[in-house]
Amino acid sequence: MVDFTLSPEQKDLRAGAKAFAENVLATAPSLYQHLPDQRTRFEATLPIYRAAVSAGLIKGQVPLPLGGTAGSLIDAAIVSEEFHAVEPGASLTVLGTGLGLTPLILAGSKVQHEKFLKPFLSTVGEPIAALVHSEPGGTANWLEKGGPGLQTTAYQDGDEWVVDGEKLWTTNSSGWDQKGATLQCVACRHSRPGEPQNPSDDPASNILILIITREDIAANSPTAYAILADPEIAGYKSTVGPHTRFTSFRVPSSQLLAAPGHGAAVIEQTFGTSGALVAAFSVGIMRAAFEAALKFCKEDKRGGTVPVIQHQSVADKLMDIKMRIEAARALTWKALSGMERVTGTWESKLEIALEAKIWCSDQAPRAVMDAMAVVGMRSYAKDMPFSRLLEDAVCLPLFDGGNIGVRRRQLEKIFQRDDYEPWAATYES
Repeated sequence: MVDFTLSPEQKDLRAGAKAFAENVLATAPSLYQHLPDQRTRFEATLPIYRAAVSAGLIKGQVPLPLGGTAGSLIDAAIVSEEFHAVEPGASLTVLGTGLGLTPLILAGSKVQHEKFLKPFLSTVGEPIAALVHSEPGGTANWLEKGGPGLQTTAYQDGDEWVVDGEKLWTTNSSGWDQKGATLQCVACRHSRPGEPQNPSDDPASNILILIITREDIAANSPTAYAILADPEIAGYKSTVGPHTRFTSFRVPSSQLLAAPGHGAAVIEQTFGTSGALVAAFSVGIMRAAFEAALKFCKEDKRGGTVPVIQHQSVADKLMDIKMRIEAARALTWKALSGMERVTGTWESKLEIALEAKIWCSDQAPRAVMDAMAVVGMRSYAKDMPFSRLLEDAVCLPLFDGGNIGVRRRQLEKIFQRDDYEPWAATYES
């Protein structure tokens, strides 16, 4: 049976997420919007993050069997939508910790789960996590045979792994004080530094993942871990995705999360799920734009005799936005529901997640611009939400795997498979 009705528990979850967004997240801009750079704006949101920890929103991103309170991925989409409808920037920092924990959740041993998830099961402090994958030279083609592959390398030296290389766009990885996140899951190529990848190798066979903690950073020399810059970005003004460098950085061998040859699959699965959650981010931003435009169009006459919603061209635009929101939410929920289904191939599950990420994030800027069109010049005013929403919306097709450079190409490869069945994701052939 196909049913989009929320359970009583999900209704309570939505109400709680909405209340947190409106009462806590909504205050974030007053803490950071006057500050001059990405780093200081991020640090200013620490009280918001602590409130999220206290409210159980970090613990809520860890599955129940591992000690957390996370329910289904649909639950995650409900929370993500409510948060992004109010304050995308601070929301991304909170939800970015869930992304950072995902490789550990998927691939960690029992011992690793017990040790490294412990800070995130507490409701005190500010534990923060990061997935560390992207690099300054780009990673869209990181698994292309014959290419250079990841430039961050790791090799085993006795009871330690040694990491060298640079990373960029790694949300939360620097932590609150530039001494590193509580936990980083770092993707590396199995190699000594400076050694090129063998062009005949399957790049996936060389990918590993290491767990790096603040304690590891403190135990290394001061030159082993450096934050080179915090790039300024157009949207998500209070998040950080720092440019970092590892130099002969040593990690205990017990912190190997995914051995060479196993890391790429973990990264792909992590980004498959996160892509569908970016679709939920998109729904939240579109929803905020629609609600603001609808309110304006019902209340303002723009010098005429009736509210502008009574003009057909305005109503038509609002209808289009609303229908795109409903379609985007349905596709998002379908993708995340499919991810949790026991049956079906990984390719069929990934296909719908990719379609959700691509289509929904492409629709978000368009929806905001259409909302601005019906409001007119007033939408440019800083006391209106539209310019801020547009800045955040244009990031969505670009991050978490760009739609052109990564996501559409992943989808293309699925379509090209000889055994591809177009409707298997829906009907389970």
